[in-house]
Amino acid sequence: MLQNVTRLCHTKNMVTVNGKFPGPRIVAREGDRLLIQVANHVQNNISIHWHGIRQLRSGWADGPAYITQCPIQTGQSYVYNYTIVGQRGTLWWHAHISWLRSTLYGPLIILPKLGTPYPFVKPYKEESGSMQIQRQSLTRQCKQVEVPNVSDAYTINGLPGPLYNCSAKDTFKLKVKPGKTYLLRLINAALNDELFFSIANHTFTVVEADAVYVKPFDTKTLLIAPGQTTNVLLKDQTPPPKCQIFHDC
Repeated sequence: MLQNVTRLCHTKNMVTVNGKFPGPRIVAREGDRLLIQVANHVQNNISIHWHGIRQLRSGWADGPAYITQCPIQTGQSYVYNYTIVGQRGTLWWHAHISWLRSTLYGPLIILPKLGTPYPFVKPYKEESGSMQIQRQSLTRQCKQVEVPNVSDAYTINGLPGPLYNCSAKDTFKLKVKPGKTYLLRLINAALNDELFFSIANHTFTVVEADAVYVKPFDTKTLLIAPGQTTNVLLKDQTPPPKCQIFHDC
């Protein structure tokens, strides 16, 4: 559906899923069969790609328009039907036609089977994060060469952060408790750009990449390519406040 979204003091009319930007989160477990109905209520043809899913005997549900399926036309709907086999972690879904991927996307979280623990310390809390550069879906002509419109800002979960004009309140904030470990699910939803991710004065542990567990390793900076996903463990390392005389800590 078309939805007015305001960022950086500007309101733009963009194609969204259920009026949300980024789109809704899908949560499943390894081994689940997913039936997802997509109804097209806009004038553009639409198809949805389940990025990173191993489409075993379900290639027709992969989503690339004009490759594995005809796009969903205006007023029509299509049911994607596939089973998640041998994968767990963080992936994502996005439009796979024209440049609609710039606004049509969202996280696809795959939990382990019931009764199966994580192969790393159980986090205190899990947080889904999407790193993305918001680009318009149209191109323009510049000396007879098509180039993308220049983006206004990089965003996290669709919010540009406090470093831009008119964005003091448009910031994603994660509240943490001292000493607790958090699982961050990172998605680079950029169209073309590699992005670096870091948290000031913190080291985090990489435990998964593209829905596959990896041997954990520590780093202060992570490079995430377009379309790539990864899970990291973050332990709050903020020093506790010092006790003062005659006051309890």
